[in-house]
Amino acid sequence: MRSLIGAVVGACCLSAPALAETPAAIVEDVQGKVDGIAFMDYVAPGRIIKLGPKASITLSYLKSCLRETISEGVVLVGTEQSTVQLGDVKREKVPCDTNAAKLSDREANQSAATTFRTMRSDAKGAPAKLPTLYGVAPLVQAKSGSTLVIERTDGKEPTISVPLKSETMVGGKFYDFAKAGKSLTPGGSYLAILGTKRYAFQIDASATSSPTPIVGRLLRLE
Repeated sequence: MRSLIGAVVGACCLSAPALAETPAAIVEDVQGKVDGIAFMDYVAPGRIIKLGPKASITLSYLKSCLRETISEGVVLVGTEQSTVQLGDVKREKVPCDTNAAKLSDREANQSAATTFRTMRSDAKGAPAKLPTLYGVAPLVQAKSGSTLVIERTDGKEPTISVPLKSETMVGGKFYDFAKAGKSLTPGGSYLAILGTKRYAFQIDASATSSPTPIVGRLLRLE
């Protein structure tokens, strides 16, 4: 068994440097001994994760919306799912929107009016869908030290202004609305403001306050 693990790790290491460092998944949970990996870490394609006896890890893939719970063994992170040797993996497809996980520079840098004008309809004139979150309590990635402002754009709702202090952020880079006891309205359209940048998104109409997978409510602004 040890020789097999060594062979898998050796083969993976040969290909890892050639793969892009763009994050493929986020770590939702870690149980037991998992060296070099922590809750809310991003992992890139080619990353090798060795799970000790009785250890497990939960990965949520940003592109495929697959949520994997892996127990023991050796894990090779892919672009849309993992390859697992000598361990068990359970996969489920969860509601998520890759456009919400990482908004484009075009959306991020335009003014609010321009953003909504360009996103209001597609090439055929049909209404365009805003990036969607599937939980009412967003998990926002942004730099600490700034101020996050959330404004509703399709109705009246109190503006939310949050100083992003390092002591209130998970892992120093995520502001969790659920942890802060704040939430948005199902079906609502919003603008997230960070300095001069504007990010348009919406909350799915069926979103609830029940715990939801991180990847379904992740809004990466930085």
